[in-house]
Amino acid sequence: MKIGSLLFGIIIGALAMFGGYNFLIEKIENKSTKQISSNEEKPLYWVAPMDANYKRDKPGKSPMGMDLIPFYANNSGGPDEGVGTIKISPAVENNLGVRTNLVEKKSLQSTINTVGYVNYDEDHLVHVHPRVQGWIEKLYVKASGDPVKKGQALYAIYSPEMVNAQEELLLALDRKKTRLIKAAKNRLESLQVPSSTIKQLEKTRKVSQTVTFYSPKSGVIDNLQIREGFFAKPGTTLMSIGTLKQVWVNAEVFERQASQIYVGSQVSMTLDYLPGYEWKGKVDYIYPTLDSKTRTIKVRLKFENKNELLKPGMFAQVKIQGKRSKETLVIPREAVIRTGNSSRVVLALGEGKFKSVNVKVGQYNEEYAQILYGLTQGEKVVTSAQFLLDSESSKTSDFKRMSHIDKRPEQNMQSMATMESKEKNNAQPKEWAKATVVKLMPDDNAIKVTHSAIPGWKWPAMTMNFGIDKNLDYSQFKKDMSMDIEITKTKNNKYIITDVKMSKKHLKTEK
Repeated sequence: MKIGSLLFGIIIGALAMFGGYNFLIEKIENKSTKQISSNEEKPLYWVAPMDANYKRDKPGKSPMGMDLIPFYANNSGGPDEGVGTIKISPAVENNLGVRTNLVEKKSLQSTINTVGYVNYDEDHLVHVHPRVQGWIEKLYVKASGDPVKKGQALYAIYSPEMVNAQEELLLALDRKKTRLIKAAKNRLESLQVPSSTIKQLEKTRKVSQTVTFYSPKSGVIDNLQIREGFFAKPGTTLMSIGTLKQVWVNAEVFERQASQIYVGSQVSMTLDYLPGYEWKGKVDYIYPTLDSKTRTIKVRLKFENKNELLKPGMFAQVKIQGKRSKETLVIPREAVIRTGNSSRVVLALGEGKFKSVNVKVGQYNEEYAQILYGLTQGEKVVTSAQFLLDSESSKTSDFKRMSHIDKRPEQNMQSMATMESKEKNNAQPKEWAKATVVKLMPDDNAIKVTHSAIPGWKWPAMTMNFGIDKNLDYSQFKKDMSMDIEITKTKNNKYIITDVKMSKKHLKTEK
């Protein structure tokens, strides 16, 4: 009996000890859990992604059917933050591959990329014309592009006028009158009869029925307009002779780039037919007129062509070095987000915070963009993944940089408050849009429609649910019906349809 009581007491004591231990452990765990929970960051409120003024104290849906976004206490703060500032964690920043660069001062030199066409150097281009009329008896060059040397025979012509001029010289020689001889020689020279032909005439005293003319310089034949038997007369262009030792390249630059180039600007040129080879030249002349159709200015470039690799008519890619500016604020070119009406950059504020701001951009080159205003030296801009950050920031950004006030923080805060107040006052509570009914929801007194873009609210075209105003007849709505709807923003930041204009097509169908 005593042994049984003893065993019973031992068992009871062990159970009590085990229960007390579990109670103690559970109490410690509960205390730790409460402490951890109290240290967890809680959202201040939830906000609609497309409307920063729509706030709620718990998760839910926005009037457009989108999930509300939590807003935490540490989402703002710092001297350069405000509406439009976003914050991402270091892990997300690393995954996005965010890179930044400083706003700095540099001397900017622009490079103008354009195209051009190779031509003969017209300073060394010679046109061959006859000074008498006659028939081409012999043609010694057969095609454009044939090379010729100075003194090489080009063509022989029969001209009665030239025969008469030779006979006049022979008559003067027979009379041995110096003045007549000189006058006859001058006439032959004025007709461009070669001096060798005149000397031969004096020596043989025989008139040549045809006179041969020779090349005045070395080069290549261009624009050959005659064949044997061709009748020529003064003013007829028989051929041209050009040189390939030096060539011109005619290029065109846009009107906005004209101020950046000058005579003597350095130029580099490449051609597709000879990859890897680059020619160096300079701007020889800037034409004084603007082409009203293309809005371009013609520029003449000059290049040495010692190996004669450049041929007239070739197509070339040209880079012209523009004027070098004084030191100015610049950022990497890829940091600029260009839109139809403005340009933006994403500022890196530190501690994972970013914000989109408007900037005024000047000239560009291949690496940098000039910033006229909107940034200050030493700030950091995002050069990679900026489009993702901008899409989040610009939805609610105040674009404070457009005020161009950076001297006193107090003035900045007042200016920002004034801007925000003006934006609220200018906000339109009603907008019209074209819409098509997708779904009827009579139980909720609502419909789902696909509506057009609403520029006044910066809404894109999309499909969403709208409540129907109590003054409207719900029975007038039909599925797939097209109409114009008036959307009104209520005081509690909801969007409802308050007026409807049926399309003419729908009204005819009803009748």
